[in-house]
Amino acid sequence: NQRRSKQSTQMSTPVTSFNSRHRDTIHDAQMDYYGKRLATCSSDATIKIFEIDGENAVQVSTDLKGHDGPVWQVAWAHPSFGNILASCSYDRKVIIWRETNNNIWEIIFTYSGHQLSVNSIAWAPQEFGLSLACGSTDGTVSVLTQNDSSWSAVHFQAHKIGVNAVSWAPAAAISGLVDDSIPGAANQKLATGGCDNSISIWEYNPNVENNWEELSKLQGHSDWVRDIAWSPNIGLPYSTMASCSQDGLVLIWTQDESSPNWSYNVLKEADGEVVWRLSWSLTGNILAVSSGDNHVTLWKESLENKGEWIQLSDLQE
Repeated sequence: NQRRSKQSTQMSTPVTSFNSRHRDTIHDAQMDYYGKRLATCSSDATIKIFEIDGENAVQVSTDLKGHDGPVWQVAWAHPSFGNILASCSYDRKVIIWRETNNNIWEIIFTYSGHQLSVNSIAWAPQEFGLSLACGSTDGTVSVLTQNDSSWSAVHFQAHKIGVNAVSWAPAAAISGLVDDSIPGAANQKLATGGCDNSISIWEYNPNVENNWEELSKLQGHSDWVRDIAWSPNIGLPYSTMASCSQDGLVLIWTQDESSPNWSYNVLKEADGEVVWRLSWSLTGNILAVSSGDNHVTLWKESLENKGEWIQLSDLQE
C-alpha cells in the first residue's frame, strides 16, 4: 500500500529573515494561535518572544530565562487559557510560563519529575482542558494537567530507550475518538515516537494504571523517530498522522474509523538526510517537512490518487 510521491511545479514562497539574537543553535520556533507572536528556544538556555508586525517588522519583546541547559521545544497553549507558553529542556525540567501584563511573564509551574532530558512537549486540544504531554530520554511520558490553581502529573513508561516526540489526536468527534466503554469521557489519544524506531498510540483510560493504555505500536522506520504530527481532522472518516525519522523517511499513517489497524504510505523517500520536524496546516491538507539538508518542503495529497503526495515547494536557506 505504499505509493511514491512526486514533485509539482514549484510555487514561490515569501521569506522573512531576521537576527534572533540567540547566542547558540535555535532548536524550535513556534507561532502563537493568532500568528502575531513567535517563540524561539536555543542551546543558550533562553527563550525569546518576538512581535510579528506585517511581513517584515519583527521585534524582540521578551527574553525568558529559567532553564539551566539547552531548551529543545516551546509550545503555546490555546488563547482561551490566556497567554501561556511551555518549554522543555536538557536540564530535565518543563516550565510553564504565563504573561501577567504586557510582555511581563512569570513561571506558574515547574515540573522536575523526569530523570533525563525532556525532548518534546505538546498541549492537548482545548476541549480537554489545560493538559501538556511531555516526552523524555528516560523513556517516559508525563501528562501535566491544571486543576483550578494546582497542577497534577501522570507518568507512564512509553519507549524503553527514549521518547523524542509527542502529539495529540484532534478532539474532532469522529467515531474513532469516542469510546462508549468509558462513561462520560471524551476519548483522549496520544502518539509518541521513540528511539526504539517505533510509534505508540495511547488512549486515556482512568480504569488502568497511570491512566494511559497502549492501543497500537506502529513499525515502519529503521532508525529513531524524530517527530510525529497528528493531522487536524475535518470530519473525514479516518485519522491521519505523519512521522519522520533519522532514517530519512517521512511516512503518512492512516486509520479508518471502522478498523483498529494503521497503514502507511511513503511521502518522502530516504535520501541520506535526517528529517527533523513536521507540521500540518490548520486544515490538515498541507504538510511542512524540515530536513537535515536545510530544506523545508511543503506537500499535499493528490486529489486524483489517494495516498500519493505531491511536493508543492522547496525552501532552502
